[in-house]
Amino acid sequence: MINNNTVTTSEIKRRGMAVIEEGLRHGPVHILKRNKPAAVILSEAEYRRLTNGKTTPQHGVSAVQWLLDQPTLGSRSKEEIDHTLNAERNDWAGA
Repeated sequence: MINNNTVTTSEIKRRGMAVIEEGLRHGPVHILKRNKPAAVILSEAEYRRLTNGKTTPQHGVSAVQWLLDQPTLGSRSKEEIDHTLNAERNDWAGA
């Protein structure tokens, strides 16, 4: 669904942040990439309202540390993962 507050990635490339700032005055900005919905940009206030202020940025935390701090979801052991990766590497080397 395309709404009236939509910009394309090419328009963002041409006009930069100004087109986003203009759009945010009218609510969330919908981004189209290759004529397909790709993303929605919210104002900081709207983002905080939707998240109830629970997602505050952690200053000084690297992306790697953030990933390491996430709960484990998988059930494979490190050894199983290493074995699979080594097998894939061997397949690539033989290709």
